[in-house]
Amino acid sequence: MDSTEAELESFRRRWREEVSAKTKGQAPASANPLRTAQASSSRTQVLRSNAPDVHRHGVEQDDEAAPHAYQDLGEKQHGRRLDETNLPSHDPVEVPDTALEHYEKAVEKEGIGSLGDSVDLYRKAYRLDPNVHTAYKNKHFPASSFPVAKPKPSDPNPSNASATVPNPAHHSLHGLPPTLQSLIDDFSTLTIQGEPPPTEHSPAPPCPISTIPEELLADILIHLAVQDIASFVRLSLVCKRLAYLVATEDRVWKRISLGSEYGFGAMHYRYACQIDGSPLGDDGSGGILLGSTTSSSSTSTSPTNQPAPQTTTPLVPTPYPTYLSLFRRRPRIRFNGCYISTVNYMRPGASSPTSVSWNSPIHIVTYYRYLRFLRNGTLISLLTTSEPADVVPYLYLEHAHKNHGNLPSAPMKDALLGRWRLSGPAGPSKPYVDSSSADGEGEVEMAVEDEGTLYLETEGVTPKYLYKMALTLGTAGKGARNNKLSWQGYWSYNRLTDDWAAFTLKNDRPFYFSRVRRYGMGFEA
Repeated sequence: MDSTEAELESFRRRWREEVSAKTKGQAPASANPLRTAQASSSRTQVLRSNAPDVHRHGVEQDDEAAPHAYQDLGEKQHGRRLDETNLPSHDPVEVPDTALEHYEKAVEKEGIGSLGDSVDLYRKAYRLDPNVHTAYKNKHFPASSFPVAKPKPSDPNPSNASATVPNPAHHSLHGLPPTLQSLIDDFSTLTIQGEPPPTEHSPAPPCPISTIPEELLADILIHLAVQDIASFVRLSLVCKRLAYLVATEDRVWKRISLGSEYGFGAMHYRYACQIDGSPLGDDGSGGILLGSTTSSSSTSTSPTNQPAPQTTTPLVPTPYPTYLSLFRRRPRIRFNGCYISTVNYMRPGASSPTSVSWNSPIHIVTYYRYLRFLRNGTLISLLTTSEPADVVPYLYLEHAHKNHGNLPSAPMKDALLGRWRLSGPAGPSKPYVDSSSADGEGEVEMAVEDEGTLYLETEGVTPKYLYKMALTLGTAGKGARNNKLSWQGYWSYNRLTDDWAAFTLKNDRPFYFSRVRRYGMGFEA
């Protein structure tokens, strides 16, 4: 047994030497193929005689398998050894030096998703040059790479143009973004397209509106806008030519802006009636109805009989270059709907003495404020817990009474009547003392109000009280205008004690406009 172990150990040592020599490319001096074959055969016989030792047989059988060598292919190495220090040759890595190079490298890193490296390079670039971003834009995005808009002709309406040719002098693109101006300007030469033919060989259906002169078409659009301005605006979705007319036809927007249907012909800059809707009287505290005309049968010189503002003060001030801009941007009240304020807040409740709960209850309070403005200067104000679906259909003057019983209009029993006016140049002026006079005593002068504030006066919950509100006209959202009323103040006046008290408005929220189709034009209200 000892001789067998010694023989195996000698074979292992010779086999390791042989493998090492082949790896290094040289054969050992004592390597003899015949002797190796004999040793291998004798070793196999010994292993077969010791069959019970299965584990040793498996390991030694793996050891006797010599690596296969390809004599005709020469030496072949796989992988890389740890002692190798020479890497394969690649392109030289450029190290950024200037601030612009750091910035370009940072943009490249950011494009492949290496945000950490890009941030470090951005910091180095800005540390070297704070204006490196401008240099990067000038290098990669010069101004010469962008197209320059062609100048428009100086005479947009030549005298020799026919009557049916679109007249650009009646259109205006002022106040629009440059990109939108160029887009709409491209639609000016287009025509109204009719419906395509139903089949390939069928004639196209007739389109009479495409042959109407623009002067008549503008009159048709004016009638449509007066009936429903929303339908007039949606007409721009029909075709590009109608979109151009809706956006630029100044005659239509002038009629809407100066009219009493939606525009400033129905705006009041002084109170036009009493709180209960009755006439103001002859005490001189009346107001001017913007857009009204002087009565031919009246010879009174009171402020109620002043001429229409169109003849005294311009309706298109400097900030509004077009009637479209005037209609959209100038503060105005909307009559084809109502303003709703939804108030939600939480307050702690009191626990019952017999309750076994550890925690106190929480009450969620919800109530609504409604405001509907009428063209004659009156308004309806309502504070209730009823939802809009139960209130909006009944916001009419005929429902503003106490005797409702179990009718659906029962929430209107708490409605209050009032009056409203806008601040502006045509409204009452505010006095102030001018201390720069020569005698040093000061003179009382009048200051003109700024536009954008809405003043409301309504009845109180009891006859001895009157309420006054001050709201700011604003905008909510991107498309609509004048659809938000923000609180400035809310006061209560006591007629008996002749004093004022202010409400805190801690939980109150702004009013938002909601269009109501059933109100129509609102002339009957």
